[in-house]
Amino acid sequence: MKTMTESELRAGVIFGDNISDEYVYMPASELGVETPICVYEYSLQREDVQMAEALDIIRRRSLKPVKHPRLGESSC
Repeated sequence: MKTMTESELRAGVIFGDNISDEYVYMPASELGVETPICVYEYSLQREDVQMAEALDIIRRRSLKPVKHPRLGESSC
């Protein structure tokens, strides 16, 4: 069963922290894919992560839905 956070990620919600410039989101090209790859942005770097790792980062870093400086409110 999917968690609320996973469902939001799959719907294009961007999780992050504008103060520390950390963001986790699923690119629009991954929408509808059974095992999507998410993006973790931090310290001017971008890293591809699996869904489970993305959910772990969101949980550990206490990231919340935010407006991304470049993408806006949604990755779609």
